[in-house]
Amino acid sequence: MKNVVKKEEAVSRQFLGVDFVVLSIGNDSMVTKMLYKITDSVPFHKHPNEQSGYVISGSYKLKFDEKEFLLKEGDTYSIPANIEHSIEILEAGEVVDVFTPIRQDYL
Repeated sequence: MKNVVKKEEAVSRQFLGVDFVVLSIGNDSMVTKMLYKITDSVPFHKHPNEQSGYVISGSYKLKFDEKEFLLKEGDTYSIPANIEHSIEILEAGEVVDVFTPIRQDYL
């Protein structure tokens, strides 16, 4: 666990073709910055982590609970654990995601 991570120390990763940066990891939560490209695809999936996000830039179509949500700069969301969800990238950009508990597959 690292309580403070300076920008130059953030760890770059890739998962299913999507680039992201691990910003910080606490005892029970993880903060990441997703770097979405227009060519990225995030099909329906689920994980045992609650996921909350903040849209820094870009635009997206988030789907879960049989609903669609158009997200743009400044919008936020929370997806409960174990809920099927997908995201369509409409315009490239960045999203900060917080996962609880820590996503082991992102380490």
